[in-house]
Amino acid sequence: MTETYLKAWKLGQKAYKSAVADGTYPYLPVLDEILAHTAIDGEMPLGICEIPLDQVVGTCTLGRTQSFASNFMPLLEAGTEFAYKWGNLYKSQIEEGIRDPIRVYEYLNKYYVLEGNKRASVLKYLKSPVIQADVIRKIPRRSEEPEIRLYYEYMDFYELTKINSLLFSKPGRYAQFLSLVGKDAQTVWTCEERLSFDAFFADFKKAFQNQPDSLPTHITVGDALLFYLNLYPYQRAKSTPCAEIKEQLLGIWQEIALSGTENPVELSMNPIQEKPHPVEAVLNRLILPKIRRAAFVYDKTPEASDWIYGHELGRLHLNEVFGDALQTQVFYTETAAADTVDEDSADTAAADSADAYATDTDSADALFEQLCREGYDIIFAVTPTLMRACLKAAVAHPEVFILNCSLNSAINTVRTYYTRMYEAKFLTGMIAGSLTANNKVGYIADYPLYGAAASINAFALGAKMVNPNAKVYLTWSTLKNADADAFFWENEVSYISAQDMITPQMENRKFGLYQATFDGKRNLAMSIYNWGEFYEQLIRSIQKGSWWAGDPLDNRAINYWWGLSANVIDVICSQHLPSGTVKLIELMKQNISSGLFHPFTGPLIQQDGHVHYTEGQIMKPEDIMRMDWLVDNVVGHIPALDELRKEAQPTVKLRGLYAVTVKEGGNLLL
Repeated sequence: MTETYLKAWKLGQKAYKSAVADGTYPYLPVLDEILAHTAIDGEMPLGICEIPLDQVVGTCTLGRTQSFASNFMPLLEAGTEFAYKWGNLYKSQIEEGIRDPIRVYEYLNKYYVLEGNKRASVLKYLKSPVIQADVIRKIPRRSEEPEIRLYYEYMDFYELTKINSLLFSKPGRYAQFLSLVGKDAQTVWTCEERLSFDAFFADFKKAFQNQPDSLPTHITVGDALLFYLNLYPYQRAKSTPCAEIKEQLLGIWQEIALSGTENPVELSMNPIQEKPHPVEAVLNRLILPKIRRAAFVYDKTPEASDWIYGHELGRLHLNEVFGDALQTQVFYTETAAADTVDEDSADTAAADSADAYATDTDSADALFEQLCREGYDIIFAVTPTLMRACLKAAVAHPEVFILNCSLNSAINTVRTYYTRMYEAKFLTGMIAGSLTANNKVGYIADYPLYGAAASINAFALGAKMVNPNAKVYLTWSTLKNADADAFFWENEVSYISAQDMITPQMENRKFGLYQATFDGKRNLAMSIYNWGEFYEQLIRSIQKGSWWAGDPLDNRAINYWWGLSANVIDVICSQHLPSGTVKLIELMKQNISSGLFHPFTGPLIQQDGHVHYTEGQIMKPEDIMRMDWLVDNVVGHIPALDELRKEAQPTVKLRGLYAVTVKEGGNLLL
């Protein structure tokens, strides 16, 4: 017993000296001191339950704190009464197990020992994962502080599940976890369900702790689990052996680390333009990647979707430009088989993916695996809902270039690409503002996703630039019982911005900027995606070595976000426009392309009067990308989830402009 105590004592001495050297408190934290300046609303007895021993972090009163180092190992010398009692407890645990539960207070998911410090110390020395405890919860006063909000979410979660081992770093993640395991926020878990999860989580935690590299300290095991379950569905994952989980985690470890960084996304605003030295060019032909086969993955047919139709035109452009040097091929996911016409065409990359989970996970995974094995050098997935399949394939096949058409996706192994369509929308807003006779123009948006608010606001700012009194009347095609025509008729709006491209199977002429008249629709201008140019420049830049350009230690995700300067978007003016207006638009197009003018130049004022950017300030690209507010001359709002049609809600849950999913960590993968 003396030898065992000396080993525990040495661990305590080591922790004590390390804390002193670091300038941190070397003893156990004391709950009384922590709560001295904290408002507590009450206590709740939880009874005797099994608690995670690694969450037992301190003691309740100051009396015993200096007997233990911060790791709960003893600090008192061998031969003392304390050492004798500690040794007897160790012997008791080895021979028959410590049966008496300790008494603890729980506060913010951490446990502080009221009675049984030595029992906790012995079991921590023996690396026991759990300990029996009689628990009393200290309930903090509710507030908007993230830590308190997160704890209240945990308490609600605990009431349903009685799971106390699953901790997250940000609010919103308990709700996402329940969704990923197929549960709602009202159903109480059965004992069997809880035990099944506990067994799985024990294996997952072991696999997590056995990874060769560490993660940032604020990323919890729960955070890593949430990312993992985004890729590997729970019903299958819970029967996965620990060794296999370990290998799966190793493959996505870098992505998990990236998900916890402050600025995980690096924006590539323009293609690489520099020409290599002649000698370097010769060497490049020998060592740089050759792109000979390109796969395009669609979730709908081009005939049924204006969004897919635009990308298909881009693929055909590659065939013309590269000829026999590049083979392109289209592949469809399961949802494309329905081949239905979606009358609410896409304004963003996800708008044609009305059901974020409609694509069968297994079939998408199998398709991407097939494409990698068949030797495709590059794969373009044109919807963000395929990001999970993209990531799985990229981890397994790092030799393949895999890109997903989406915005603000913090994934390192999968590059994302999108256009700065807000630049073109600014120009069409100028046209609308110059033509309206009653200072009213309309805008039909589709899904409230990343990029949508930027396009709406740019259109409104363009209208305001030429007409200070212009108001933009906003509606959404995905609203329940949406009737854009009736909305604009009631508000006397005749100049309207709608979808960006015609859908081949539809005769509807409501696209681009049009004028609604008694005789029908008159198309005036059209903001277009030039995906062919985008794909061509992207492939050429990869062939120049841009994929590996930059700081190799910077592991941020790269989003290609190109605009007018790269010729990947444009505005086409019709013959119905006054010649002076056309000249003005061409001039402004050149100014935006050259960087002489930026659409988001202050003052930028929100609808409620809040000033985001003052006079002359230019909005940061990251702020434009994540914009979730509307400028003051927009009449309308960003709809809440329950305002949208049922088929629209899953996509918005995945990529929507909602605090719980975007700002507060509800969705780690996308």
